[in-house]
Amino acid sequence: MLDVKKLKELIKLMVTNDLTELDLQGDGERVTLKRGPGDQKVHYVPTAAPVLQAGEPNGTPPTNGTATPPAVGQGQADQEAGDTGLEQITSPMVGTFYAASSPDAAPFVTVGDRVDPEKVVCIIEAMKVFNEIKAEATGTIEKILVQTGQAVEFDQPLFLVRPD
Repeated sequence: MLDVKKLKELIKLMVTNDLTELDLQGDGERVTLKRGPGDQKVHYVPTAAPVLQAGEPNGTPPTNGTATPPAVGQGQADQEAGDTGLEQITSPMVGTFYAASSPDAAPFVTVGDRVDPEKVVCIIEAMKVFNEIKAEATGTIEKILVQTGQAVEFDQPLFLVRPD
């Protein structure tokens, strides 16, 4: 699977050039990105095996019974990050946010946890594929901006991180 930075670059390329579909093949992998005309939502459709399968046998998305802070609007998250020197971890795709790998599992991160660029912070399910999202930042989680099961958009802030 493509790394998150490369995926973000491809999606920005699509939006900038008003492309509706991008199909890449190579090294035994195929990735298709699609978006509707005039629509800013981009759908990631990898054809390789998913990074993480749903935790339940019937294939339903995992749910997490742990409480997660209420969602914060994009504008408010941007303002909070800018005003306090915090970095944002944003969604690299459109999909459904999950804080843990299964309903019974502990969240990947909680407020106060230290992260590094390779630390998995959540899962985003897109088109029945569960994608592990890495922090791509070093610091401490200051705020979780979305709830488990919430739909997220491309480039939507998910976490605020205080850099080291």
